[in-house]
Amino acid sequence: MTEEVAFALRDVGYTYPGGSCPVLRGINLEVRKGEWLALIGSNGSGKSTLARLLNALLVPTQGDCFICGMRSDQDEHVWNIRSMVSMVFQNPDNQIVASVVEDDTAFGPENLGICSDEIISRVKWALRATGLYELRRKATYALSGGQKQRLAIAGALAMYPPVIVLDEPTAMLDPQGRKEIHDVLSRLNEKGITIIYITHRLEEILDCDRVVVLDEGAVAHDTTPGELFSSAHELDRWGLEIPSIVRLWSLLRMNNIIFPEIQPKAEEVLAALCQ
Repeated sequence: MTEEVAFALRDVGYTYPGGSCPVLRGINLEVRKGEWLALIGSNGSGKSTLARLLNALLVPTQGDCFICGMRSDQDEHVWNIRSMVSMVFQNPDNQIVASVVEDDTAFGPENLGICSDEIISRVKWALRATGLYELRRKATYALSGGQKQRLAIAGALAMYPPVIVLDEPTAMLDPQGRKEIHDVLSRLNEKGITIIYITHRLEEILDCDRVVVLDEGAVAHDTTPGELFSSAHELDRWGLEIPSIVRLWSLLRMNNIIFPEIQPKAEEVLAALCQ
């Protein structure tokens, strides 16, 4: 494993205590530093379990998991791993710990021992990036579900981690909110942040470098978004819903109206139609 690898999973499996069947089995996966990886799959495919393995919240019951060069099952590495890999969970209530928005955003950096001036700067940036700056003094219990989701993301961003793992981070956001978070993640990735993005909204993976499909706890496909959507019929087999823009893109390709190398992004499909 080289220094360029953020995650390396070797024949990883996981079975929950008391469980009779493995949730994950035979996972072999490498993620390079600076990569934006989308992890998709139907409900029960093992996405959230895999996300927790990538932050050492869980350790494999089979195989080996290396995170930034450190074995996740060795206790001496846990602090460093969790300092380097920020997690955003699907349910924001699981990670809101303070009663005021800006205090909650500052919680992570404070635990990393960051100086006060730097914490203030990070909190302002993270809250502005997620559209919460005007609510910085608001009580966290008074936030809407979507605002709580933004707050969870802000707390992760404020830690300035080299890696962020997000488990359905836009599940409670409206379309505009999803776009704003997507834009934030794009800017972070451009700065070299490694992003693992778990979602069931396939329209959100179009800008990712790579997409991995989980099916029944195993890697079913590992490809690029463009190549995945080129064989959109496979998505039904994995229990995934084909985005409408991809359906249109596929019809245009079949009728030779759009060139195969054009990616299924809304603006590019629209440009092809206009031509």
